[in-house]
Amino acid sequence: MSHTAHIPSHRKPRQSASKTALRAGVAGGVLSTIAVAGAAGPAQAEPVTQTIEMPTITAGLSTSVAASAQATQAVALDLETQAHEDAAAATAAKTAKKAKAEAVRKAEAKKKAEAAAEAKAEAAERASRSAERTTLSASTASSSGSSSSSSSSSSSATGSAASVISFAQSQIGDAYVSGGTGPNSWDCSGLVQAAFGSVGIDLPRVSQDQSTAGTQVSLDNLQPGDILYWGGAGSAYHVGIYVGGGQFVGAQNSSTGVVQKSLDYDPPSGAVRVL
Repeated sequence: MSHTAHIPSHRKPRQSASKTALRAGVAGGVLSTIAVAGAAGPAQAEPVTQTIEMPTITAGLSTSVAASAQATQAVALDLETQAHEDAAAATAAKTAKKAKAEAVRKAEAKKKAEAAAEAKAEAAERASRSAERTTLSASTASSSGSSSSSSSSSSSATGSAASVISFAQSQIGDAYVSGGTGPNSWDCSGLVQAAFGSVGIDLPRVSQDQSTAGTQVSLDNLQPGDILYWGGAGSAYHVGIYVGGGQFVGAQNSSTGVVQKSLDYDPPSGAVRVL
């Protein structure tokens, strides 16, 4: 027994001769068929020409581009319109604000002018009265003359009229203060109201209302205790009390205070009777 081990071979077994011959025959047959087909065909083949129509996209593209352009133009127009509207609104607001400020300024100026005119008119009225009166001296002689005339002029007054006149004459020499109602300073209507109040008659506070508080009487038919007024009835700017004998007592102005004077000194416009 041989001690040499049999080692199997891993080489691929050779193909059999029959298989090789078969493959050669198949290959030869295929080549022969190709050769015969080539010989049977035309000597020179005509080139094949075929036109393929490609889809047209330019029409749709141009329409899309045009629509996009129109949309862009519309947006731009809207923005421009909005900008104009905003600018117009801003201008209108600015103009309105300026007009309002101007109106307020004019109103304030008018108010100041009216106040100044009123003050000027009041000063003119007072100046007119004081110009006719000149300057009353507070000398003893003048005071004595006034006291004497007061006594004589009020001698014909009786009852409530005498009490009203007595009250008014007792204030002669007191100061004139606008809005004053006593006891030591008066304005014209404040003195008249207090004098009639001393006998229980309640008169309005201001001269305009006092000038219509009673029955209108003629200046030719005056009686002691009648209320004299200067200006129109219902619009009087000054009042006093007729004490008889062609005399009146009134709180005239800041220069004279409360005085008794002749009607010729400052002729009144009218008179009313409440007693």
